[in-house]
Amino acid sequence: MKILFASSEVYPFSKTGGLADVAGSLPIALQTLNVDISVITPLYKCVKDRFSVSDTNLIYNIPISTKTEVAKIKKTYLKDVPIFFVENDNYFYRDGLYTDGTKDYIDNAERFIFFSKVIAEFCISNNYSILHLNDWQTALSAVFLKKTYNWPGKIILTIHNLGYQGIFLAYDMHLTNLGWQYFTPKLLEFWGNINFLKGGIYSADAITTVSPHYAKEILTEEFGFGLNGVLKDVEDRFFGILNGIDYEEWSPESDRYIAKNYDEKTVTEGKRVCKKDLLNSFELTPEIKKPVFGIISRLVEQKGWDIIIDALENILQLDAKIVILGSGQREYEEKLQIIKNKYKYNLGICIGYNNALAHKIEAGADFFIMPSKYEPCGLNQMISFKYGTIPIVNPVGGLFDTVYDLDESKEGNGIRLANYSSEELIKAINRAINLFKQPLKLFRIRKKIMKLDYSWTSSAKKYLELYRRLIVDES
Repeated sequence: MKILFASSEVYPFSKTGGLADVAGSLPIALQTLNVDISVITPLYKCVKDRFSVSDTNLIYNIPISTKTEVAKIKKTYLKDVPIFFVENDNYFYRDGLYTDGTKDYIDNAERFIFFSKVIAEFCISNNYSILHLNDWQTALSAVFLKKTYNWPGKIILTIHNLGYQGIFLAYDMHLTNLGWQYFTPKLLEFWGNINFLKGGIYSADAITTVSPHYAKEILTEEFGFGLNGVLKDVEDRFFGILNGIDYEEWSPESDRYIAKNYDEKTVTEGKRVCKKDLLNSFELTPEIKKPVFGIISRLVEQKGWDIIIDALENILQLDAKIVILGSGQREYEEKLQIIKNKYKYNLGICIGYNNALAHKIEAGADFFIMPSKYEPCGLNQMISFKYGTIPIVNPVGGLFDTVYDLDESKEGNGIRLANYSSEELIKAINRAINLFKQPLKLFRIRKKIMKLDYSWTSSAKKYLELYRRLIVDES
C-alpha cells in the first residue's frame, strides 16, 4: 500500500487555514503507523523563498486547453515524510496562495486544473495504490484518473469545508481538455457552472469530512451549500473522521512561546504567569483576578462574528477582559477598532496572525470563545483543552463532537450556547464569570480537560482502517 496525499497547502511550508495543519500532521501520524506515504503540494513563492528543496529531475508536460505548461518536481522531507513540490512560477510564484490580498486570482481555475493534472500524472508514474485528495483544489484529479485514465487505484477525497467548492464559469471547461460529455449534473455541472468539488465527490471511491457531526449536517439543506443531494447520492461511501492536533506544537509543558510552562498539577500558577504576560502583550492592565476570554479566528460571519460584535460591548461591561487575534472582513475589523477605542483597558486586538501570540492566548486566557455558525471540525477547542482553557462554543460540527456542557453531562468540558444568538453568548459568558469565581471547581475542570487526548494518532488509525478497507474491497 503506497499512498499519495495531495493538498494545496502544507504547514510549515504554506498555510491559509486548517487544511495546512492537517496536511502537515496526518501524513506524519500515518507514517508512525508504518504507512508508506508521500505528500504533493504546489511550490509557492513563500516556500521557494524560505525553504531549501532539491531537484528530482521529474518533469511533466501538462496540456491546458491548446497550450502546454511544464511542471518540475522538487523534494524535501517533513520529519521522514517525503514532500514533493510542483514548480511552475507562472502559476505559483505569487505573494498569496489563492488571493492577491483583496480578491481571488482570476486564473484560479486554470492554476488548480494544472495542479490536479500534475497530481494524476505523478500518481500514475510513481505507482501509488491510493490517492488521498483534499478539498476543491485537488478534487479534479479524481475526475482525470477515473474518467480519462481508468486508473485502477483507490481515491479518497476529504472535504475540510463545504463552503468552498471551486465553482467557476462553464467556459473554463476547455482548460480541462475534458469533453463536454463530462459537463453533466452527475459530475461537473452545477447550476450552469463547473464545480471542482462536485466532480471529485462523484469520482472518488470514498469521501470523508473532518468530524462525524459535520458529516451529518452537510447532508441537510441548511449546511449543504447546494451539495447535500450530491452527498446523499454517495452516502454509502461518506464518513466523518475527527481531526487531531499536534501536541508537539501545542503543549503547555513544552511550549517555547509562553511565559511559564505548566501541566495539570501546576496549571493555576502557570496560567497566572501566562495571563500577566498575555495582558502585557496586548498592552492591557494586568489585572489577573479578572477572567480573560480569548478569541483566535478569521473575522468572518461563519466564525460567529455577527453575534460577537452584537454582544461585545455588553460583555466588556461585565467584570472581564477580552483579547482577539485574527483578520478578515473589513467591516468587522473597523467595528472592533471603534469598540476598542471605548474599552481600551479591557479589549485587546491584534489584526493579522501571529503564531507566538496565538500560543500566548491559549495559555493565558481562562476561557476561549468559539461561537461558530458552522464549524467542520475546529482545532482551537481541542488546543484549549490541552492548555486548561475552557471553550465556549455553539455546538455545531466538530464542536458538537468535542465540547460537552459542564452543566449537562458528566463528561462536561466546556460551555455550550443553547442557540446561535448574541443573547445566548452573553449568558454563556456570565456562566463563565461565575465559574471563574469558584477557584477549586475551576481547578478541577482544568485538570480534567488537560488530560483529554485529541492527538493525531486516533485519527490516523481511522484513516488507515479506511485505506485497508478500500484495498480489500478491490481484491
